[in-house]
Amino acid sequence: MPLDQARPRRRVFFGCKRAFDLVVSLLLLPLLVICAVTLLMLNPFHNQGPLFFVQTRMGRNCKPFKAIKFRSMRPADRVARGADGPLDEERITPLGRFMRKSRIDELPQILNVLRGDMSLIGPRPDYFSHARRYVREIPGYRARHMVRPGISGLAQTELGYAVGIEATRRKVQADLFYIANTSFLLELWIFWRTLSVVAKRAGS
Repeated sequence: MPLDQARPRRRVFFGCKRAFDLVVSLLLLPLLVICAVTLLMLNPFHNQGPLFFVQTRMGRNCKPFKAIKFRSMRPADRVARGADGPLDEERITPLGRFMRKSRIDELPQILNVLRGDMSLIGPRPDYFSHARRYVREIPGYRARHMVRPGISGLAQTELGYAVGIEATRRKVQADLFYIANTSFLLELWIFWRTLSVVAKRAGS
């Protein structure tokens, strides 16, 4: 398809995608409140510390933003894991492990969607410090930030949680495929695959 014909269609697609993001996020707000109240009661016994975890991540056009999650790890003063290091499994609390498997920890990111930082579906945003290294070392990594990052995405449903440089290279290829082939059908496929992953508790 010629570029001059593709651009209007992409504008329509991303306009509809943004409207869908807003409607679904607003519908999920009551669930977010219920989960927050429940975790406030459970955290003192199973996940001591703050309710939320806020981290600077790389968003659209490589700009930083504050991503919000329910905290699933024991609090730490700073991120000790390097860009190519393993996940700090020993810091994950018992309740946090359940939240990560069920993806409940991601639910507060609907606030990021409402603010315009994120979309429901798109490339997963990385910790900003790690992302700056990936920009330098991984071809195509900068290009994956042409669109809003997502709570879920093609790389997450098809490849799983990416840890380290090599896994991130594979993730980038999936993200670039998603950007090049954006369509309502692909969005529906990723949405369905996300529900399948959550139902199987196949999160990180």
